[in-house]
Amino acid sequence: MLKIKHRQRIYYTEKDKALMWDRWQKGESLNSIARHFGRGHSSVQKVLSRTGGIRPLPRRRSRLALTLAEREEISRGLVAGHSLRSIGAALGRAPSTISRELKRNGGRRRYRANQAEQAAWDRAHRPKTCKLVENPVLARLVARKLRHQWAPEHVAGWLKYRSADNQDMQVSHETIYKSLFIQARGALKKELLQHLRKTRAMRRSRQHTQKTSDHGRITGTVSIRERPAEVEDRAVPGHWEGDLLIGSNGSQIATLVERQTRYVILARVTSRDTKTVIDALIKQAHKLPRELYKTLTWDRGKEMADHQRFSLATDVKVYFCDPQSPWQRGSNEQTNGLLRQYFPKGMDLSNVHQNKLNAVARRLNERPRKTLDYRSPAERFNECVASIG
Repeated sequence: MLKIKHRQRIYYTEKDKALMWDRWQKGESLNSIARHFGRGHSSVQKVLSRTGGIRPLPRRRSRLALTLAEREEISRGLVAGHSLRSIGAALGRAPSTISRELKRNGGRRRYRANQAEQAAWDRAHRPKTCKLVENPVLARLVARKLRHQWAPEHVAGWLKYRSADNQDMQVSHETIYKSLFIQARGALKKELLQHLRKTRAMRRSRQHTQKTSDHGRITGTVSIRERPAEVEDRAVPGHWEGDLLIGSNGSQIATLVERQTRYVILARVTSRDTKTVIDALIKQAHKLPRELYKTLTWDRGKEMADHQRFSLATDVKVYFCDPQSPWQRGSNEQTNGLLRQYFPKGMDLSNVHQNKLNAVARRLNERPRKTLDYRSPAERFNECVASIG
């Protein structure tokens, strides 16, 4: 007779789940966490995905709620035949509190302290109504901005700036994230996830990063450590960071970000060889006022091997980051991440026309930024242009 093997059900204790969440928040992968428990990654994912990768808050009893000790006193008072008023007085509670407690838990004759305690705990497990559910107008406004590829943090900051005197039209970015990843809330549709910079099903920890690079050796470089102080502290405009956004089949886009205003320029590059890249950068540099293009910081990609020709043609000094140090071009790295919403990894970028690049750059430049007090890069950059006459 054929024996049917049944898969053993996997149970995690509350302590296991707490450790699981600790590791997830530190940026560990599902596979790494699963190996710690000697289980498959799908069993870990099942636990974490229930709340969209967002750690649920620990349950706490309200300081106003009846305790188990008080419920036991109520039970003893009922057995002794005391009135609700006298029971309430002994506990320092209003008679109406005692009355509601009895109505919820079977009345005088059927009241049991332990059962009432468990029932109260179960009722308290009901989630608090989300602000976006209570305010459909706000929810529609948030959804509209998300469809324009605004990050939840941008939406929340813009609402705070726009509706400073109206708390009803403000919402935190965490509430937006929770509404997207925890669909039980029912405020924002799951389809809006596709408009986020990262379109994963669960929210990842900020400490989780994945970065690869392909760098070559370049001669005659000037280190980032020799940049003037005004570049480092973003005191004045005109200092840029650059990189190539790589697509499939050897395609790429040149991305430039002004450090003070976060203004973005995108340039079509037909090849990754240094002549093609330098020609494209020179062409873009000549479109800008000289006062607003003083330096360029790049990584050590071999596409910048002919950087000296770029400096001679534009009078722009080029500084190079340390090897394996993408954070030294933080503004550019952040922008490249945003651009992946429009140009996902694996996309062939050779067919993307410059008009399309200009439209994407315009959309990013019109997006409010937290670091700019929720003003847009376009506003700040236009002010700089106006200031030089």
